[in-house]
Amino acid sequence: MIIFFGPAGSGKSLQGQKLAEKHNWKWMSIGQMLRDRKDPELEEIMKKGELVPDELVVEMMHDAVVKADEAGFNAILDGYPRDEWQAKWVVDNGDTKYLDGAIIFDVPHEELKKRLSLRAREDDTDEAIEQRWAIFDRTIKVMSEMLSEKGVKIAHIDGVGEIEEISKRIEKQLAEWKVID
Repeated sequence: MIIFFGPAGSGKSLQGQKLAEKHNWKWMSIGQMLRDRKDPELEEIMKKGELVPDELVVEMMHDAVVKADEAGFNAILDGYPRDEWQAKWVVDNGDTKYLDGAIIFDVPHEELKKRLSLRAREDDTDEAIEQRWAIFDRTIKVMSEMLSEKGVKIAHIDGVGEIEEISKRIEKQLAEWKVID
């Protein structure tokens, strides 16, 4: 399984869905899983750009990861773990055994703003976006270090360019890790 890390607008969901479809993998986005619950309390939290309680997130994702593994599916974990507490939970509870690596999408904030202006999602208010970026910027280094210390490979991918160009960068990295041929 591969983790895709990146701030809102980085393209991780688009690339994760494309990769999952191409290789018959599962695409698991905690954000989408939470939106699909249609829980007004959770929707309000996300609309403000705040994070849903960690305990709920790790429980949902752990169950999804175990089920995908038991079914023999590889998967893209889109934006999970999302903070230091969740990364520590993944490490402490042995979920790193499911991970082949983590890819961090590097995209300048100006490009992110441009991209987000093109998508229309209710939880993409200016305040919520800034809040999510701040959380990502504050936590990505610590999360990637925690995972790396447990043997999870970490790579940065330039997330700027044409969609196919970025896809090729990702697949090149996955081939180097021997996740794909």
